[in-house]
Amino acid sequence: MTVDVTILGAGAFGLACGWAMARRGARVRVIDPAGIGAGASGGIVGALAPHVPEQWNEKKAFQLESLLMADDWWAGVADAGGDPGYARTGRLQPIAGAETLARAEERAAGAAALWQGRAEWSVEPAPDGWSPGTALVIRDTLTARLHPRRACEALAMAIREHGGEIVRRGDVAGEVLHATGWQGLAAMRDDRGRPAGGGVKGQAILLDLDRRDLPQLYADGLHIVPHADGTTAIGSTSEREFDTPDTTDTQLDCILHRAIAAVPALTGARVIARWAGVRPRARSRAPLLGAWPCRPGHHIVNGGFKIGFGMAPKVAEVMADLILDGRDAVPRAFRTDHLAPWKAPE
Repeated sequence: MTVDVTILGAGAFGLACGWAMARRGARVRVIDPAGIGAGASGGIVGALAPHVPEQWNEKKAFQLESLLMADDWWAGVADAGGDPGYARTGRLQPIAGAETLARAEERAAGAAALWQGRAEWSVEPAPDGWSPGTALVIRDTLTARLHPRRACEALAMAIREHGGEIVRRGDVAGEVLHATGWQGLAAMRDDRGRPAGGGVKGQAILLDLDRRDLPQLYADGLHIVPHADGTTAIGSTSEREFDTPDTTDTQLDCILHRAIAAVPALTGARVIARWAGVRPRARSRAPLLGAWPCRPGHHIVNGGFKIGFGMAPKVAEVMADLILDGRDAVPRAFRTDHLAPWKAPE
């Protein structure tokens, strides 16, 4: 087929951009030798949680826009490609002590000012049976969940339904978008010769516990996410150094013990899967979006790290605007101007 855009990488960012462009009529080819969602995007946690509503900046504002547009955006994916497991079920966080309570109340005021009246951050009594173990909790109604693997599969099907293709090998033609994950970041260099980023390994665990209609929990640094299929995911570790990208180890036993200590309702749930993958983290900790300097026709979308799926709707539409229509709305904090035209990732 004639190709308008070739996307290298079939993870969250690559597939989301492919869908945004395919539904605008572009002929899209996605190439990934490892297949759909083979890296961190094929995980099991899927917490689409906002940054705290304070010390506002471009990154937080961009994420807010993405989370607010997510309901309609993922509904479009579901209509075209199947259920990604998305739902805005909210999130509960523990309040332990007067200092945490005061901070939570300040952030409630921040959310009222910044979240456009479309979501709330409030302090409430903890509900019975499903809470992070304190008498008071923070409830926010902006947080959503999806199932990462199912979301990747749904995006891929949606692209195909709109005339695109997902292949392991193929010719590169048209505009080229590099969505090559942590290996791609490590292969790029900034204007000082440093890698544009690298990878942080995460491990997560999946329980046979059906809480699908309840909010996710965030306690002791862990995301506890009930999924639409009747499972509950817990994650993740953050490992800067690792020997293998996709193997699990005893750190997951510690994760499970911490989660049960924080949320007793998890006690006795059967472990049905363990997962590991490496997430792409840019040096700036913000996504990298835009044209690849001095490489005409080449573009970069990378660095989702822990917020990739939450950012994906807005990232995809901004990159579609840039590549298809020449409209550059990439935030200053995300720009690729500092990258050198070194070489394309393999």
